[in-house]
Amino acid sequence: MQDDTSCQLDPQTCDRARLARDPAFDGLFFTGVKTTRIYCRPVCPVRPAKSANVSFYKSAAAAEQAGFRPCLRCRPETAPGSPAWRGTATTVGRAMRLIDYGFLDTSDLEELADQLGVGVRHLSRLFARHIGASPTQVAGTKRIQRAKKMIDETSLPMAEIAYASGFGSVRRFNDVFKAIYGRPPSSMKRYTKEQ
Repeated sequence: MQDDTSCQLDPQTCDRARLARDPAFDGLFFTGVKTTRIYCRPVCPVRPAKSANVSFYKSAAAAEQAGFRPCLRCRPETAPGSPAWRGTATTVGRAMRLIDYGFLDTSDLEELADQLGVGVRHLSRLFARHIGASPTQVAGTKRIQRAKKMIDETSLPMAEIAYASGFGSVRRFNDVFKAIYGRPPSSMKRYTKEQ
């Protein structure tokens, strides 16, 4: 068996796990079979290849980079840790990253759902299940957090902070900020200086 330096586990451990089809190792490494040019998960139901004909990889991408094709039986794309395995949490995670980057500051919820390849109602259900708030509520919280950080760390005028943090108007910024903090944003500059 050829030692592949890309494997985070030693080759003997990988080989034992592969031969035993040990589910504890599923998703931790992938096996490339040199004779077929196919890579598999350690739990693949196909008869194991000879140890001399395999190499090990940390990820499916590394196995593909080395010239192997994914196995159609064990479906490496469904291994633990893959986006398909994580299921709906992956969609929510992608949505959260887009929201963090201000996607909903310039686009609407329908465009966010389209970007993720789901419907608006389904996206709202996923957020309710995984986050406990809607995407627009999450975006609103992110805007306020960005604004508060700018108030604390910059000397920008409030109007610039309002627009830079994603609010469409200064009035909306003032209203939302007062609803959250119980005081207008301008009072936070004084409060921060007094600390």
